[in-house]
Amino acid sequence: MTTTALQANMKAQRRDNIKTGRAHLLIVEDEQDLRDLLSYNLEKEGFRATAVETGEQGLLKAAKDRPDLVVLDLMLPGIDGLEVCRSLKSDKDTADIPIVMVTAKGEEADIVAGLELGADDYITKPFSPRVLLARVKAVLRRKQAVGSTDSDDHAIDLGDMIIIPERHEVRIGENRVDLTATEFKLLHLLAKRPGRVFTRQQIITAVHGGMSAVTDRSVDVQVVTLRRKLGERGSDIETVRGVGYRYRDSW
Repeated sequence: MTTTALQANMKAQRRDNIKTGRAHLLIVEDEQDLRDLLSYNLEKEGFRATAVETGEQGLLKAAKDRPDLVVLDLMLPGIDGLEVCRSLKSDKDTADIPIVMVTAKGEEADIVAGLELGADDYITKPFSPRVLLARVKAVLRRKQAVGSTDSDDHAIDLGDMIIIPERHEVRIGENRVDLTATEFKLLHLLAKRPGRVFTRQQIITAVHGGMSAVTDRSVDVQVVTLRRKLGERGSDIETVRGVGYRYRDSW
């Protein structure tokens, strides 16, 4: 089997694991009590969990087993979580594995850095198992939804609001929302990954092509204007203090 065919087979297997509720999760956490607690609660929900205590072990396990998702503590001995995230996302064989970061409270700079490196979500300590399960399920659900379509032209149905990229059109009920090209790109970016946090820099890169003239403040102003135009649906765009923005997920 060729390398390309093997990668496609692994991706298909991951989608099947997620669909059948038997997703394989890799936990990288150096605190044994927390490692055991995470494994217990995830397995109780039907997941298969593998737990390791160092970044080095995490990289080896991810490369060997290709888990469906990694729960990654940032404060690790040796290779820290940010370096693990960078390594996983820079390797074509593991780049598509979703990562949920676990951080200590107040580590905003590390959260932003992790998201910029490609992590999918984060959770701050202390947290309840229910919150972790909700985040993990939401990320897996988003991953499956993204994998089910190969086109950015795919319409996004959000109940009474629908986004139609090929027409550059947004409708709420029977009413068309008049958005500028930038506002449409911003809404589409957030809405196609509900629940995922985007930093301001990621928004600048995706929406404005990384233009140096566009500042964090400019993004904030654009979000305010977009929320106003969306009316009651504007509250679906949530501010993640110190980090960026996300479109509200149903979890």
